[in-house]
Amino acid sequence: MARLASLCLPDLAIARIRRAERIASPPESRRGDVDPILIAARGGGWRPGARWARETAPPRLIARPDGGAALVTALKDGNRIVLAAACARAQALGLAPGMPLAQARILVPGLVVRDADPAGDAAWLDRLACFAARRWTPRAAPSGPDGLWLDLTGVAHLFGGEARMCERILAFCRRLGFAARIAVAGSLGAAHALARHGAAPLILCPEGGEAEAIAPFPLAALRLGAEVLDAAARLGVGTIGALAAMPRAPLQRRFGGLLLKRLDQALGRVGEPFDPVVPEEPPAVLLRFLEPIATPEAIEEALGEAMRRLVPRLESAGLGVRRLLLACDRIDGDVQQAAIGTARATRDGAHLLRLMAARIERLEPGFGLENLRLVATRVEPLGAQPIEGGLAGRETPDLAALVDRLAVRLGRRRVFRLSAIESDLPERSVARADPLGAAAPWPRWPRPACLLAPPEPVDFVMAEHPDGVPLRFTWRGRAYKVVAGDGPERIHGEWWRRADEADAIRDYFQVESEEGQRFWLFRRGDPDLPGTGDLTWHMHGIFA
Repeated sequence: MARLASLCLPDLAIARIRRAERIASPPESRRGDVDPILIAARGGGWRPGARWARETAPPRLIARPDGGAALVTALKDGNRIVLAAACARAQALGLAPGMPLAQARILVPGLVVRDADPAGDAAWLDRLACFAARRWTPRAAPSGPDGLWLDLTGVAHLFGGEARMCERILAFCRRLGFAARIAVAGSLGAAHALARHGAAPLILCPEGGEAEAIAPFPLAALRLGAEVLDAAARLGVGTIGALAAMPRAPLQRRFGGLLLKRLDQALGRVGEPFDPVVPEEPPAVLLRFLEPIATPEAIEEALGEAMRRLVPRLESAGLGVRRLLLACDRIDGDVQQAAIGTARATRDGAHLLRLMAARIERLEPGFGLENLRLVATRVEPLGAQPIEGGLAGRETPDLAALVDRLAVRLGRRRVFRLSAIESDLPERSVARADPLGAAAPWPRWPRPACLLAPPEPVDFVMAEHPDGVPLRFTWRGRAYKVVAGDGPERIHGEWWRRADEADAIRDYFQVESEEGQRFWLFRRGDPDLPGTGDLTWHMHGIFA
């Protein structure tokens, strides 16, 4: 007996927006109202902080799509703009898909509207179907704009039964931020109806119980068009059970064959095949040896032959390698693997061969290798690219090959570039970026070339007055006398990240010692504002 499931994502379009969109407005403080003194101090004098805090006025709170504001998507239908999807709050306020946008704005003031993206939703469902075909069941396919078909026949026992498998699928969707419902039945029509009109998010229909399970559902659960539903409503047929009890001949003459076909499909009387997605296999080459090989020279020769076969396949598919895996099967059953990554998509066989040859010495062939597989586990489209340099006639050097060689020798995590991040706190204002990727420009404010992580305590600090530049201090057991200094530069805590930073203050000073050394010190807290810090001093950076 076939067991088919329907996975429904009722708020797919809204959930995708909430997951991907990041509005620049900060959330409200969890500790209640923010101190007006801190708000006034922040106005107009912020350093490289969040964009929303650079104006002289207090921060303006924008309605977030994942907050209390009603969120809808809209698209153009002829000469009208109608709603394509609405969140739960918007539906509770009387909005529904198909309603004119102008009417919705009148009914719900302050409505948050985003452009509908049906193509993006369909592409996301295709990706989810490919994931399901690899991880859950080999037969999976999108079922319209809001769900998937899943054939669980013969695979549910691998996950501990249908119930545990469906719970695992729902948990996966929750981790992605999507509300999901799933139903399992003997037919696709019944599973579709139960997933969208059932009372629980997980429904397992027993074999042969489809007719009883879907009998109280409206006719819309049979995936019928609006014309057929309107005609059935005029006839007085409101549920599937009432439709199934009526004679078939009059229904055939009045509604045609579609109504009875959908009913028979839901009840399991007529099969309903679907075309499952077939995940694309990564480009790969397999070499089998008549005799096991074990010497580095033989392995390198086999690797070169595999590379010569792989490159034409990549070229015909218009792909470039980002990650390449070499897997060798030993005669004792063990598998030896080596992998390389590239900073940019490439199908330069000589370059890839040099990178992989550096990994051969890590292989342990033992008594010999029987098979060798070369798999491009991660690929990207690669077409013709213009030569950089422009009208000047000077070709810009391509650093991708150099980055790849350094990454192979030193490790991928040790090759990176630094990028600025919008944050007031110096330790949060920089992050690692891809060696060839785009990096945010550095702010104009002077910052030390070397930051200490974490900041180190400074002892025996002497200053003329609480807000003055320190005149003497001791750091790492050595006393320093200050001959010049500048400050303070006040930095407030990022209260929208952590509640305990709502009142935090740092005062930074740039000082120069008698020996010409320049340091970046800060004091935690303000002596005139209790609770802003413990008034301890720390060394945070050293200028070049």
